[in-house]
Amino acid sequence: MRDLSKEGSVPGLETLVSANPDIVLLTHVDFDAGLAALSGMQTRLKKDGLDLPHSFAARPNTGMPTELDLDGDGRLGGPRDAQGYGWFSGQGGQAILSRWPMRLVADQSTLLWENAPETLMRREDTGAGIQRLSTSAHWAIEVAHPDGPIMLLTVSATPPVFDGPEDRNGRRNRDEVLLWLHALNGALPPDLPSSVILLGNLNLDPERGQGLRATMDDVLAHPRLQDPLPGQATVRWERAGEMRVSYVLPDRRFLVRDAGVSPPEPDAGPHRLVWVDLDLSP
Repeated sequence: MRDLSKEGSVPGLETLVSANPDIVLLTHVDFDAGLAALSGMQTRLKKDGLDLPHSFAARPNTGMPTELDLDGDGRLGGPRDAQGYGWFSGQGGQAILSRWPMRLVADQSTLLWENAPETLMRREDTGAGIQRLSTSAHWAIEVAHPDGPIMLLTVSATPPVFDGPEDRNGRRNRDEVLLWLHALNGALPPDLPSSVILLGNLNLDPERGQGLRATMDDVLAHPRLQDPLPGQATVRWERAGEMRVSYVLPDRRFLVRDAGVSPPEPDAGPHRLVWVDLDLSP
């Protein structure tokens, strides 16, 4: 395990410090039971001038064994046989850092794919009764902001690629992306206040690449949400080029002061930090 509190240059941390967020959702971060890595990150960030004393993380579905051959390669225990892609339990999970206290209001990460509203899981799909919908996690997190509580709706969906003509990953991605919309529409708990922010790596571009792209049209057109960065690329893939896969979509009751995508940082990977500056006054 890398000790982030003591290392020199750590890819990605410079971008975080420069952005100076009050709240940040981290995706593709490994989970450990004692949250030692996350604590080390907080210590290092504070040393560099960014104090985010409150954190939340829980065991994700990534790398969680199913004991099934989900990818049909005739072998068990591979990364694609897990609830979410991962070589070990906790690989590539989620975490949240905040200036203010947080609490978990709802966790839909254990919801079976077959039980998701309007599910596209098919009878012939391997994993009936076991396969969870969430690749990583779906959390509803309340942040105790001084001007009133904010509800974060987090997601880190499977990429709609790396499968065959059955489009299993594409269908699962679609159902993951739509899950919090069902909650916003009252078809799934919890009851949501008028202060939500949907955010995360949805792994779906409304215009480019593979996937059921009309799904993102439904999300971006939802009457509760606003899109501060229409058409803005958030990742640059080596082969596919620039695409929009990460989003911060605030409730329409919030006034967007500014928004942007941080420029790529060397050795920090293809994804970029998406940020939105909000006025929370009613």
